[in-house]
Order: sequence, then C-alpha cells, then structure tokens
Amino acid sequence: MKKIEGRAAVCFILAMCLVLGLIVFTCRYFIYGGSWVSFAANRHLYNTSGQLAVGRILDRDGDILTWVDDDGTRRYYADATVRKATLHIVGDAEGKIGTGALTAFADQLSSYNPLTGVYTPLGTGKDLYLTIDAHLNYVAYQALGGKSGAVGIYNYKTGEVLCMVSAPSYDPLSPPTITEGDSTWDGVYLNHFLSGVFVPGSVFKLVTLSAAIEQLPDLFSRTFTCTGKTIVGGETVTCPKAHGTMDIGGALANSCNCTFATLSAEIGGSVLKQYAEKAGMTSSYSVSGLKTTAGRLNLTGVSDGSVGWAGVGQQDDMVNPCALMVYMGAIANGGTAAVPSIILKTENALGLSFSGLSQKTTGTLISAETASLLSDLMARNVTETYGASRFPNMEVCAKSGTAEVGGSQSPHAWFAGFLRDESTPYAFVVLVENGGSGSDAAGTVAAKVLDALVNGY
Repeated sequence: MKKIEGRAAVCFILAMCLVLGLIVFTCRYFIYGGSWVSFAANRHLYNTSGQLAVGRILDRDGDILTWVDDDGTRRYYADATVRKATLHIVGDAEGKIGTGALTAFADQLSSYNPLTGVYTPLGTGKDLYLTIDAHLNYVAYQALGGKSGAVGIYNYKTGEVLCMVSAPSYDPLSPPTITEGDSTWDGVYLNHFLSGVFVPGSVFKLVTLSAAIEQLPDLFSRTFTCTGKTIVGGETVTCPKAHGTMDIGGALANSCNCTFATLSAEIGGSVLKQYAEKAGMTSSYSVSGLKTTAGRLNLTGVSDGSVGWAGVGQQDDMVNPCALMVYMGAIANGGTAAVPSIILKTENALGLSFSGLSQKTTGTLISAETASLLSDLMARNVTETYGASRFPNMEVCAKSGTAEVGGSQSPHAWFAGFLRDESTPYAFVVLVENGGSGSDAAGTVAAKVLDALVNGY
C-alpha cells in the first residue's frame, strides 16, 4: 500500500510539473510568440537571402517606404535621400539596424497572431504605417548637411513621432563595406535618437532652472553679475564672455555658465540629481517597444565645483535626445507628456486597421507652475537671443546648448524646445555632433524642419 501511495505521489508531482510547464509555456507563447516567429531562420517569413519577404512599410501619408516584389525581392522608396533619412526607422534588409521596423516589428508585418501563427488565407502580411512624415525626415537629413546627429519632432499630446532622423546613415540599396579603422561610418548602425547618449551642455540648464525656481524663493528678485568667470567650490567656471548684470531670464537667454554653476552649488548635488531624475533625464522610455538608452548624472560625493559644472550640462552629464524631447513636451503640456510612438497603425489585406499608438503618458516631469514659468523664459530666449524671424508663423520656446566634449573636437550643438500653440502641439530636439554653436548649427536645422512642418516648405 505504501508503495502504491509513493508512486501516486510521484505521479501527482510529475503531473503538477507538467501542468505548471504548460502554463509557463502558454504564457510565454502569448507574450513572446511574435519574437519567436520573427526569428530570421523562419522561412515562412524570410527568403533564402535572409530578407523579410512580407509586409509593406508606409509613412503617415501613405508613401510606401519599402515593399516586396512578386519575385520576393525587397524594394525601397525611389529617392536615395529619403532612403537614407528613414533608414533607422524603416531598417535594412540585412537586419543591422536594430531599431528598424523590418527587424523590430517583423511579427506585425507578417500578420502573426497567437491562434493561426503566420498563416493567413489572404496570402500576404500586414501594412505597417509609421507615424513619421518621410518629407520631414528628408528635410531634416538634408539640413544636417552630412554631420552626425539626431533630429526628433513629436506631438506631445498624442505621442506621434513625425520626424526621427539619425546620422550618419546610408542607402539600404547600397550598404557600405566598412573596414576596421574607417571613422566615416562610426555609429552608423546606432539610432542616435533612441539609443545614443551625449553631453547635453546648456540645454541641461532647464533642469537646473526648474530646481532653482522651486528651491530658491527669491530667485526672480535677484540679479546676477557675470565678469566672464567665477569660482565655485574652488573651481573656476568660465563663460565665453562677460554678460554683465542680469536677472534670471537674462541669465538663461545669455546661457551664463557662471550664474548657473553658482545656482547649482547653492541647490546642492542631491537636489539637482532628484530634479534630473524627475525630468526623465536618467529614465528609459519604451517607444512602441523600442527602449531608449537612459542618461546619467553622477553627483555622488563630488565637490561643489563639480556640481556647478554638472548644473551647466558638463561634468559627467549624459542625455538621450528622445528623453530631452519628451521633457520639452512636458514643459509645453503643463508637466506631463505623451510617451512617443512610431507605429501609427497596421492594416490587413481586408483593409481593417488596428491603431498602434500607445496612448501612454509620462509621470509628472515638472510642476505645472514651474513649466509655465520656464515656457515664458524659453520664449524670451528666442526673441532676445536666437531670433524669432527664423521661425515664421510660429511661437517657439527653446534652449540651445553648446556641449564641450574634450580634446580638439568641436562641441556638440543642441537646440530643443516646442511650439507654443494649441494647433501645433509639437516638441523637438536637434543634436549636431561636433557641430559647434548650438544656436547656429542646431538652431538652423530646427528652423528648416519646423518651417517644413508648419509652413509646408
């Protein structure tokens, strides 16, 4: 009897393990099935050359960016510059661009579903509509003028990314042969907008200013005198020139390092770090399932001088362009913003559409009152420093950044902000790597792309 009971217990345990295993497998199947089926060895989806052989990718206006011919060959948009400008969001046939839709969204292009897999009696995959406007990407890529960098514009209310450009790029119909030591193609497979982090320079002063507004009650009654340099925590902080005496708005418009380094040390490193974290500068966003790279701000155990330099966007600060764009959207939107999405919809062969927008919002990145004050100061930047005439028919709120990167390299150029108009709820970011002046280099790129967006040029 005991032997029978023992065997029954063993059988029961084995049965429970089997049931548990089936439950785990079923859960993983529904969660990861799309990834399993889009594995490149699956010949139901890929041709003998390893190229995805189903599905079309279109921009928001219905322009076809890539498709498959009847002979199974993948084709791309006719214009070579458009192909380069959309490479990092559309992808390449070899799968080297990890953020490209051909790789990242292969399961959606295939019509995969958990019940019938990739089989469909319609004999075709889904059409994938991206949120981007191919023309805006074209304008942005041209405006970068061969420089490495990133350009992003999105609707901070809906999350739709209208422009996402990363450079350097290449024509997917003519991929480069890259030899070791050839710096021409450094970072070409990296999506600099989603996956890169860079020294922010003075665009980070917006985070510092948000902390100063809330932590220093007399901030707006103070005046600041800049002689071109000052001592903060025993370290010399310099400005390109002496700015004289100014209020906090003038300090932001002049991007005065001396003022912001002094304020940073007064606020303290721990508080500054808290505001950077709240602003999302050290967070990672999921953009239609693609994870952005988190930035960093290392202020543990550093001197007041180092805190001062961190507050002006130098020291060890590193920021992701997408995260900075979202922060601009939060300032414009009273403290929160939509999380970016790059899939507008999918459409099957019967013409049935399925929305791809995430409809998610961030937490509170900045208080509504502080956001309103920052908006006014950023608008003042444009009218007093950057030139409102560069942005016709727009009320632009912005901040430039010129980020020193060391050695003999030219600084990174930044320009980030938003349009203050309910009819154009767009936030933007431009990074020109080693571009020099933020206002000149990155601001010029922003002006061209925003002009195309708002005025149709």
